[in-house]
Amino acid sequence: MGLKYITDANIKLIMVGGKGGVGKTTCASAIAVKIAQNDKKVLLISSDPAPSLSDIFETDIGSKETRIDDVLELYGLEISSDVVLMKWKERFGKEIHEVISSFANVDYDFVDYIGTAPGIEEEYMLSFIIELVESGKYDVVVWDTAPAGHTLRLLHLPHLFLKHLEAATKFYMNMYSYLEKIKDMAGLKSSKRTLLEIIGSWEVLSERIVDFIRDKNLTKYIIVTIPEALGVKLTERVVKELEENGLRVENIIINHVVKDADCVFHVSRQKMQHHYIELIKETYIDANITILYLSPEEVKGMERIKGVARELFEQAEYSR
Repeated sequence: MGLKYITDANIKLIMVGGKGGVGKTTCASAIAVKIAQNDKKVLLISSDPAPSLSDIFETDIGSKETRIDDVLELYGLEISSDVVLMKWKERFGKEIHEVISSFANVDYDFVDYIGTAPGIEEEYMLSFIIELVESGKYDVVVWDTAPAGHTLRLLHLPHLFLKHLEAATKFYMNMYSYLEKIKDMAGLKSSKRTLLEIIGSWEVLSERIVDFIRDKNLTKYIIVTIPEALGVKLTERVVKELEENGLRVENIIINHVVKDADCVFHVSRQKMQHHYIELIKETYIDANITILYLSPEEVKGMERIKGVARELFEQAEYSR
């Protein structure tokens, strides 16, 4: 069973998360390759601060949608914070500057300052990705998210962002009546849209994003972990945080598992790993648990990624 059903369901967005160093990018890449092998057009996105899609596929990808394979309809995109803020500025900068400059003499660079407000970068990261999903250009988008702490911040952002909007709205409302009184006298310019309207549009955007990532028919979240104390503890934290945000984890990949213990070191490590695998199995009884064995070789290049895909999708579900 394992991850097979993901390729059969009408899923539009697959989010792959976990702590740094557990093989998250490898798993996300393998999942994207497998879906592309099913004659689907797939976009693989990395928002990790240190994106490594280019390294793992041994081809230049970068911040533009780039075809990875000549045969498969597989595309890649490495999206950085700078690119996200640039795109946010392109979309909202002009109207924000228009409104603010109607009552204050500010340079256009002031928009960059607005862009540092709590939650805006993360909000637009999600917005940008969901726009790609909804564009219809791709059958499925696989998102290799940033390490767990960053991902949890992304999922917390609607609350943080709406709090910021509430504060901004109160500030605007407090000075709005005053500005209206002096506008004619001071000869201030009229903006096409008020800041209040812009803030309202952001609020609608935030709510739409939350609705999308909580729709289990469209979005799936996969956690990658390792059978060690730290990995298990962080998985527990991530699952709890996701559930608190209305997201259910149905798939857990346990990576770097020792398969053949052929020395004292590996025998000891295998015993330790077995304990944590059993703990994960007992804790998440409703999740599909998939084992990915430790490879003696570095996973780089399309052929080795295809090998990981076979392991993830063709193995039997971990015995319960």
